[in-house]
Amino acid sequence: MRLPHPPEPERAAEVRRRFTDEARSERPDLATLCLLVGAAGDGALDDAGIDAAQIELDRLAGQLPFRPGGPRSWATALAELLGGRFEFHGSPGAYQRLESSLLHEVLRRRRGLPILLSVVWMEVARRAGAPVYGVALPGHFVVGFGPPEQQVLADPFDGGRVLTGSDAELLVAGATGAPLDPSMLTPADPLDVVLRILNNIRAWAASRPERSDVALWAVELSLLLPSHPARLRYERAQLLVQRGDFVAGATELDAYAEVVAAVDESAADRVRGQARAARAMLN
Repeated sequence: MRLPHPPEPERAAEVRRRFTDEARSERPDLATLCLLVGAAGDGALDDAGIDAAQIELDRLAGQLPFRPGGPRSWATALAELLGGRFEFHGSPGAYQRLESSLLHEVLRRRRGLPILLSVVWMEVARRAGAPVYGVALPGHFVVGFGPPEQQVLADPFDGGRVLTGSDAELLVAGATGAPLDPSMLTPADPLDVVLRILNNIRAWAASRPERSDVALWAVELSLLLPSHPARLRYERAQLLVQRGDFVAGATELDAYAEVVAAVDESAADRVRGQARAARAMLN
């Protein structure tokens, strides 16, 4: 099994520049951003591979019937095509594989995490003209079709199974122990989808210290998004120190301390102490 590894520095810099431009454009394209995430994590994905993935999404969209009807008809058509005919679905082992978070690999393997399979559903449906969007339920991403008063939910991880109201309630209760709140059913912003994908990649790498390279590129892409948690700068600093880049890590710790000082001076002092300790490792 080939393990994806980040590209060479020159290619990595180009990918990050394109990712930044797309993320800050007037209407960020979800598929493009996800494929650039893939290119940041897999040096084998070149521009021809990115183009091929976009062409595959177009090809799949071309297999859908022309405007099949209302939201439920769209959901059913997507389930029959992607979940049935092309056998896209999830599996327990998907959570153990980095490829499950990389769109080009999900298109190739037809397996992935709920959010990546949902991206496939959304991008294929959008190309075909469906009223589709992502729904970021806690712990389990799904897709929605139609306006709020006619909303139909489908679970791509389960082959596109159309969900009842009680199904959605059970998914949320299983993830959080709390009831389903109507606010959880609103369409997810594309940039929030990308940040959640990167969070999943960071979580995968966190349990694998030998893959701190993955954690680092995922954090650095997250920091390129227009809106992101400030604490990601601290996480990046820790990763740099962990990987032996003590000067860059200490500099980032000092910069984060300045941000923290505005609200918690004692916490900022602790971070400055970590920066001093990182520099001391050079001696």
